[in-house]
Amino acid sequence: MNNLLTRINRRQFIQMSAFLTTTGLYGVQRLLAKAAPVINLPFAKGSRQIVPAGTFPQKGELILQRMRPPLLETPWSVFENNIFTPNDKFYVRWHMPDFPLTVDVTSYRIRIFGEVANPIEISLNELMHDFKPVEIAAVNQCAGNSRGFVEPRVPGAQWAHGAMGNAIWTGVPLKVLLAKAGIKSGATHIAFRSLETGIEPFPPHTRFEKVLTLDHALDGEVMAAYAMNHESLPVLNGFPVRLVVPGWYSTYWVKMLTEIEVMNHPGTNYWMAKSYLIPDTPTGFVDPDATCSKMVPVNKMNPRSFFTGIKNGAKLKVNHLTVIRGIAFGGNTGLARVMFSADAGSSWQEAKLGFDYGKYSFRKWEINFTPKKPKDYTLMVKAVNTDNEEQPMFGCWNYGGYMYNAIERITIKAS
Repeated sequence: MNNLLTRINRRQFIQMSAFLTTTGLYGVQRLLAKAAPVINLPFAKGSRQIVPAGTFPQKGELILQRMRPPLLETPWSVFENNIFTPNDKFYVRWHMPDFPLTVDVTSYRIRIFGEVANPIEISLNELMHDFKPVEIAAVNQCAGNSRGFVEPRVPGAQWAHGAMGNAIWTGVPLKVLLAKAGIKSGATHIAFRSLETGIEPFPPHTRFEKVLTLDHALDGEVMAAYAMNHESLPVLNGFPVRLVVPGWYSTYWVKMLTEIEVMNHPGTNYWMAKSYLIPDTPTGFVDPDATCSKMVPVNKMNPRSFFTGIKNGAKLKVNHLTVIRGIAFGGNTGLARVMFSADAGSSWQEAKLGFDYGKYSFRKWEINFTPKKPKDYTLMVKAVNTDNEEQPMFGCWNYGGYMYNAIERITIKAS
């Protein structure tokens, strides 16, 4: 842990300087992006630029979804080669056009207040030295990941599958921090606020805020994380501290965490009451022609699985064994199994799972496949989690294009 702190202390000035010397973050980068190569994502209007390494501080080549606020997607090749997503290739999603371009770690504090016996402020140095660190491997996934595949089309960033990443997060369990403050009886919810604040068109003085129930916040897995893959967090991924909420969509993973308020009500902030809402149905989905009068905040992740190393349109040899590989995760719980079909879903076989890094992490899968006849094959893969939830055959729909997790399919030609 001392080595980690040394790396952070040595790098923090470099991190902050990177922002200060990037002309407004949206000037020089905009010019660079105009000359960037183009990738065509596999859906309508899927043409995107790939920004070169260094265009954004601490970031390598990423797919540009939006310049302001920065929305940067991880190229699929990164997932093919890494079970843990490198920090410089980790996707980026900010909500509002302006957020702090500098963070003074010497004055930075996390305030814990509200329905507590002892309101406290915790510095980064105290967070790293005064509490026993824990680690958890967990997927961070935008609720709108894969929105480009949603039909009928809905507004919002048209991501492919790269608005997600898997990392080892190091930090302090929230329940430990809250125990230090002492929660009063009658408390029911915890609000988490970011240094990201709103300007038009958002309501005046909107702070980015998400709320968890008290029981969830105290489950021992939710943490205040200061390291990602054993390095300090990149600025664009929430330096110096972000909330980690394993198994839930990343809207709850508040970046640049600065306030934790213990409350006796669920809160009415814009980001819980108006944004990131899904229909109050068992699945969170509705028919596109239906109306839904009751909406609730998006919450736990669904199971997902993907192919890696083989692409749609690939050519294989008849009677030649090919190892089909991929990655999967269980969403809000562990991955139970991955099922593979070579006949468009008429029959399924269980794939072999790779090393288990923890129930919230990506996990590799593989299966042997030998095409017997020269023809086109539709290959499918689906994840089933330990709650026996599995991916649906086709993409489901809601107004925000959230929680997409349709079974993945590719067509290959055997000859």
